[in-house]
Formats: sequence, structure tokens, C-alpha cells
Amino acid sequence: MTQRWSGVFPAVTTKFNADESLDLAATARHIRWQLDCGADGIIVCGSLGEASTLTADEKLAILQAAKAVAGDKPVLLTVAEDSTRAACALAAAAHAQGADGIMLLPAMRYVSDERETLNHYRRVAGVSPLPVMIYNNPVAYGVNITPDMYRALAAEPKFVAIKESSGDIRTLTDVINAVGDRYAIFCGVDDLALESLLMGADGWVAGLVVAFPEETVAIYRLARAGRWLEARTLYRWFAPLLHLDVSMKLVQNLKLCEARVGAGTEHVRAPRLPLAGAERERVLAVIDERLACRPALPAH
Repeated sequence: MTQRWSGVFPAVTTKFNADESLDLAATARHIRWQLDCGADGIIVCGSLGEASTLTADEKLAILQAAKAVAGDKPVLLTVAEDSTRAACALAAAAHAQGADGIMLLPAMRYVSDERETLNHYRRVAGVSPLPVMIYNNPVAYGVNITPDMYRALAAEPKFVAIKESSGDIRTLTDVINAVGDRYAIFCGVDDLALESLLMGADGWVAGLVVAFPEETVAIYRLARAGRWLEARTLYRWFAPLLHLDVSMKLVQNLKLCEARVGAGTEHVRAPRLPLAGAERERVLAVIDERLACRPALPAH
């Protein structure tokens, strides 16, 4: 790893055809658009990328499609498997296929305790030289990686970053107080992004960026430049859309956003189904109301 990760890392959606097969060409075009709009890295096959519905071979195919268009920007493959054994296999394959890093979750389904969680992370880190972003999302996955656990993992240099998605802004300060600047810290909750940047986050693993990349990048850059009033004004406009990311149906919500702005389709893979009826109309109303008052972006 040549430099510390920072900036906006879109957690991109996976593009499907109407028959639920992968649309790798559309996935690659979308990633290229994100990078052209200023994204600093790409994360594929995460929760928003419908990882739980993808086979290992499909994940590696998506990784290859991303790498083909990413140039010198880092591409991370999400490793979120049901067992440590499977996670190790995918991490090793990611290295063989040219990934620049992995975003690693605790094992899925089983809620591991602290000893088991630390063992999982250390074993996966041991199978490849890739740098690792530790993903903490206790709300969705039931396992909380505490500041003390980050301190325990700090001896392994492959652990380079944290995606903090606890939903509690106080956690970021607690982590920094525990481990200083040992890790690059990324906000993983869209509607806590500006708050996290104010409190010292290095980056934003973003969701609504998939439909609104220019606004997402602008907020990050304004914050980094200390232009807080401008960043706050844009963030307040964005907030109703950002709330769509904090939902059990974030995939359907954000794919509807993509479709509405001409950046994708609503195709998802079952058991998910596209939004319908009053639920779809409610989300469309949020999108259309925001589009109707979409602001001009401040000059960089």
C-alpha cells in the first residue's frame, strides 16, 4: 500500500439484467462515471452491491470489471462470508485477481463474540498481502468492533482502515482516543457523513453517491477545505436522500434513485423485488422533491 486511503469511496450497486444475470458492462460504465465525477476509490460487492445474492465467481467477475476501468484508483472487494474459511478463500482469490484491498466484515449469520471476531479478522488478514478495511456495522450484523478491539488488531499492519457504521457519532471520537491516527477512518452511514468529517474522519464510504456523485464529492471536498457553511448547506439539501440509505431496503431505494437520474435500472436479484405501490411512490416523492430544488454546486 503506497498511501493512506481517504476521500469518497462509492459502495457501488451491482447491475443486473432483467433476468437477474450480471450486467458487467453497465457495472463498469457506472464505476467509470463515479471516478470521472471525482471518487477516490471503489468498493464492490458490499451490502449495497447485493453481496448476499452473489456467488464467489460473480464477485470476482465484478472485481475484474471494476479493475478494468479504475486506472490508478484503488478497488476494494467486500469479503462478507458465512464462515472464516470461505472469507479466507475469497480474500486470497481477490489478491490473485488484482484487488487493491478488501473490506472485511465479521462472519455472517453467526454473531461472534470478541475472541471469535478477532480470530476471524486475523485469519483472513493472514492469507493475502492485501490491506484491509475493517467494517463495523453492529446495527445490521450484530457484531460490534469496539475501540479496545481496534487496539488489539493494531499490531497487524494489513489493517489500515475502518468503515464506521455504528450509527453513533460518539464512536468515532472514542476510536480516535483509543488508537489515534493508526487507521484511516471512513464514515459508512450516509446521513452522518458531514458530522463524521467534522469529527476527524478521513473519508466516506458512500451510498447515495451512486446517483449523486458530484454532490457527494463536493461535500467531502468542501469539508476538507474547511468550507463548513457551504458544505452544511449542500448537506441539508442532500439529507432527505441520504436517509434513504439507512433502510432495510437501501438497495431498492438507491437503485430507484439511479433509475430516476438515468444512471441505472431498478433490477435487483431475488429475494429482493423492486419497490412497488405506495412504498415506491413515497421514495419517488423524496427523489423528485430534491431534484426540483437541486442546487448549483460551489466552485472548488
